[in-house]
Amino acid sequence: MITPQTAFSSLSAGLRGELLDSFRSIVTNYTEGRWEPAELNGGKFCEVVYSIIEGALSGSFPSAASKPPNMVAACRALETRAANPALVGDRSFRILIPRLLPYLYEIRNNRGVGHVGGDVNPNRADAEAVLAATSWLMAELVRIFHGTSVEEAQSIVDTLVTRRHPLVWRSDELRRVLDPSMKKADQALILLYSESGWVSSEELRKWVEYANSSQFRRRVLAPLHNARLIEYERAGCRTKISPLGVREVEDRLLRERVAGRN
Repeated sequence: MITPQTAFSSLSAGLRGELLDSFRSIVTNYTEGRWEPAELNGGKFCEVVYSIIEGALSGSFPSAASKPPNMVAACRALETRAANPALVGDRSFRILIPRLLPYLYEIRNNRGVGHVGGDVNPNRADAEAVLAATSWLMAELVRIFHGTSVEEAQSIVDTLVTRRHPLVWRSDELRRVLDPSMKKADQALILLYSESGWVSSEELRKWVEYANSSQFRRRVLAPLHNARLIEYERAGCRTKISPLGVREVEDRLLRERVAGRN
């Protein structure tokens, strides 16, 4: 199984750490509704990815990321390099990824994030664009370095980073939603949102402190499954949030929390 330590084992420890940390920061800030930090970290992420692809093309990865004097010009220069059919991912390194990095950098520099005077204030739509682009870039790097399919690579990226939120308290194997007034179904959704994979239905019941197991399955899990917000495997007694459930958490539950703070 791929772990954060092995996902990018060909990179130096420093570069690997910067890549994972910058991506985690984007995910965490987005989850917490902090649009400006989420977008700013997209700029740092660009610099790390640029250092990785430049190192892959030159045959030597740096020990740490560095910022090119001009990101757009540096990315365009990568396209002028001669093709190397022997290098796995050569076209992505030279063409596809360098064309996406300036897009992310533009959000950081000229959308009211990195400097005063941008014509758009930091906002959820821009932060969501940063999250989607950086997630795709992570998956593409995993795909190239590990020879996996696009679907497998995205699955690996999904397990690399847990969506943490201050509303969820984690202590060893215990999880709690720090709002006892929240409906049990909503608590279950947020808890599954904060986990990267399958969770046993019994463990989830204990996390939301639902007394009766059969009623929890019937009154909480079954309706969430029928609404396609979660996948509930009765035979395997396990649960996992669906893409629709992720959207429900981000659009309703977490947005309500952000609005309540403003």
